[in-house]
Order: sequence, then C-alpha cells, then structure tokens
Amino acid sequence: MATGIGTGDGILLGVVQGLTEFLPVSSSAHLRIVGELLGSGDPGAAFTAITQLGTEAAVLLYFRRDIRRIVLAWWAAVRGAHGTDLRSRLGMPAGRPADHDALMAWFIALGSVPIVVLGLAFQDAIERPFRNLWLVALTLVVFALLLGWADRRAAQQRTLEDLTPRHALAFGFWQALALVPGVSRSGGTITGGLLMGYTREAAARYSFLLAIPAVFGSGLYQLAKSAGDFGQAGTPGLGVTFVATVVAFVVGYVVIIAFLKIVSTFSYTPFVYYRIGLALVVVLLLLTGVLEPVSAPANA
Repeated sequence: MATGIGTGDGILLGVVQGLTEFLPVSSSAHLRIVGELLGSGDPGAAFTAITQLGTEAAVLLYFRRDIRRIVLAWWAAVRGAHGTDLRSRLGMPAGRPADHDALMAWFIALGSVPIVVLGLAFQDAIERPFRNLWLVALTLVVFALLLGWADRRAAQQRTLEDLTPRHALAFGFWQALALVPGVSRSGGTITGGLLMGYTREAAARYSFLLAIPAVFGSGLYQLAKSAGDFGQAGTPGLGVTFVATVVAFVVGYVVIIAFLKIVSTFSYTPFVYYRIGLALVVVLLLLTGVLEPVSAPANA
C-alpha cells in the first residue's frame, strides 16, 4: 500500500529524474518503478512532469549560448533582417545561404506540435493506463531493440545543418512516443534521428533543444492544474515536489555534460542492454508480487 512521498523519498526521486531524463532509458519509467519500490506508490504524471522542469532548467543553463543565438537569429529574421518576403523571414532568403539558427527556432516549434496535440488528446491515458508496469516493461524492450538497431545500421552522416521541415516534424513524432513511460523522450528522439541518418551527437543535441517547449509546457500546465491539490490524498506535497525538482536540476546538469561526451565517442549499446535488463527485473518483480502493475497514486 502506498505510504506517501516524504522528503527523503523526494530527494531520491529527484536524483533518479536527474540521472535518467537525458539518457535513453526513460525517466518516467524509473520514477514509476522506484516510487513503487519505495512503498510510496506511483508518483504520478503530474509529479513526473513538474520534476522535469528541474532537468529542463539544466538544459537552459547548459545550452544558454545556443538558445540565445537561436532566439536572436529568429527575431532578426522575423523583423526582416534578411528581407521582407516570407522565405527571408523564415531564415531562407533567396540567393543567399540559409540562416540555420533562425530555421532552428522554426524547426523546434514545428517539432513540438505532435507532442502537444497527442498529449492533450491522450491525457487521461497518459495519467493512468499508460503507466501500467507491464506496458512499461514492453516498451523498455521494444525501444531498446529499435535503438540498438538504429545505432548499428544508420548512416550517421547528417548534422543539424541538414535539418529540414520534414525531418523536424518526424523528430517531433518520435519525441511524442515518450508520452508512454518506458519509451524515453531522448531515446525516442535519438532513435528517430539515427534512422534519418543524423550523427549520434546531432541527434542527442537536438533532443535536448526539442524537449524544451514540450517539457516546460507540460510541467507548467501540470503545476497550474495541480496547484490546489498538493498535499491532499493522491498527490505528493508541494514541498517534496519542489525539493525533488531542485535535486533533478543539479544532477541533470552533470548528466548533460557527461552524456554529450559519451555519445561523441561510444555507441548506445550499454543503454540497450540496460533497458532490457531493467525490463526483465520489472517482469520478475511483477510475477513475484513485489510490484503491482497499476499502483494507487502517491499518498493514497
């Protein structure tokens, strides 16, 4: 039976969120599993979305120069720095090189559309049925195999300067798969990028940038939606959620630095094996009754 999330459990869940958000292993799956093992029950989609604000704040800090450059280039293009026709305002002036930074802003906006639309359309399923641990175990394995296959077989030649509107939208649909715990936001985006021929580093960097609008939007929406519910039955307290979010920010920043260095040198094979191993552990714990497929929310 769930006993509620205390401060100590909140700190641990914050560490888990920070460690797993940027790795292709699914942070939402880990929060779902660890919360159950702690006896706190499922922390819930709202807790997961809000703690992700901490890890996305780490993204803003780490990529602050890139983000500033992209925003300034986009604003300059919109104001007519390259010309007043539509193509120029989009960053693609006729007869001149494209402004890749201005285009990146449009690509991120375009790639954010699928997760917004699908997130709203399947909100009820995301908050309950999709969090079934049998489904989590299945998605951990399926997307592990897909990531491993893409990492071995993909061309890995394209850089972010080769990004097109079609690819940007495709990246967005791959990211939207992470609405199901066990898929992984970075894992889905990176797998899609590899299958489209992008390098490991390009796919990883774009996964960070593309996640910013989606995660902040989801987290702020859940914060507003749950503002009056914190501390009541079925929800972690506001203080615990805040502590977990701060911890996730600190740990997440360190993980970003390490992860980008790792993917420029090594393959994703260790993450493939880890996902499969985790799925097998989850199945074993489900079969032995240690874990319940569908948990009561935290504090229930």
